[in-house]
Amino acid sequence: MSNLHDPAQAVAWLRTPQAIRARCRELYNLGERDALPNFTLHLDKLDAAADYVAQVIRENYPTLQIPYHARWRHFAAGKIDRWGELAATLKSETPDEIARIRFDLCVTSVLLDAGAGPGWAYAEEGRGKVARSEGLAVASLHAFKAGLFSGDKGRPLRADAAGLIPLAPNAIGHAFQVSDSNPLVGVDGRAALLRNLGQALKSRADIFGADARIGGMYDYLKAQAAKAGGLKAAAILAAVLEGLGPIWPSRMSIDGVNLGDVWRHRGLMSDDLTSGLIPFHKLSQWLTYSLVEIFEDSGIPVDGLDDLTGLPEYRNGGLFIDLGVIGVRHDALLKFPIPVEDEAVVEWRALTLALLDRIADPVRARLGKSAAEMPLARILEGGTWAAGRKIAKEKRPDGGPPLTVASDGTVF
Repeated sequence: MSNLHDPAQAVAWLRTPQAIRARCRELYNLGERDALPNFTLHLDKLDAAADYVAQVIRENYPTLQIPYHARWRHFAAGKIDRWGELAATLKSETPDEIARIRFDLCVTSVLLDAGAGPGWAYAEEGRGKVARSEGLAVASLHAFKAGLFSGDKGRPLRADAAGLIPLAPNAIGHAFQVSDSNPLVGVDGRAALLRNLGQALKSRADIFGADARIGGMYDYLKAQAAKAGGLKAAAILAAVLEGLGPIWPSRMSIDGVNLGDVWRHRGLMSDDLTSGLIPFHKLSQWLTYSLVEIFEDSGIPVDGLDDLTGLPEYRNGGLFIDLGVIGVRHDALLKFPIPVEDEAVVEWRALTLALLDRIADPVRARLGKSAAEMPLARILEGGTWAAGRKIAKEKRPDGGPPLTVASDGTVF
């Protein structure tokens, strides 16, 4: 166990999947004792929830050949292989350069993904409108192809410090077709996140290379894999959290280090520097799942995928509320937007993450699959995320989540 009285060790621990699981489990344990202020747990409904998820998986993937829950799925909205279309133009590039381009695209797209809100959609030329996460993916792919994130307009398929640092909100707004009639949540926050990313690229040449490019992280991790004979999923997450750590809006910090997607709950008090803190690192873990595919497609094996956690976001969380596994104590939570830092959101996210671990084995059992055959990254895709979206459409006309979180575009 780390010495959590030491600032460096406390920060390092809060960046591990073990810390995420441990702290979420602590709040979950409080829920089992009916000791949470905002939510109740109804584990008698977990079997029915597993039935529902398994049914959705069979509907979506009848052969049970499920890809990872990764950004690449969203680029294929409407069953159009947009990444494949772009990749077909890259035949003159080396495999390593194609991997770098995929890093550049994937990281910028994931960081631009946080919830779009119900009133926004992207009109793709000749293909109609795409909304929500898929719409954000398609919009970011077209922005990337147009060179929005590159400092070298002769080489548009890049994302580097020179291209990211000058990005203004109106550039994001234009690329995402934002208007009074097509409002997108958190445009300023998204632009700030990418500007911060540009500064982070400049400050960590050891990770991102001398040209301060996102794709430099591919080379950094490939070198680690060469020494170890492969990569651990947790090593990819560690690089993401270390390299991108400074980009997040400063909320919680220890000894001046920005902790990112880490929040406070009074039910987790202790006598060390992590007192009350609960890490999630949702976008960073989803990004890690997305980057795993690039390494595997490049012939670099990645193991330990289930060391990562489920994703505590509103589709997975909405699934458990809509199916009655999580009960809401106060009607006000269902009626009014909740600030993202509110303890109610922290509880909801923690219960969601812990329940994803709990539901995984029952879902596998219903499908006749082992954990090795169906890691959590496939259950999320097949899966809980899709089931959360489906039940939301059944419950509410706009298909939105049961709770509305007031976010700045950098969390969900």
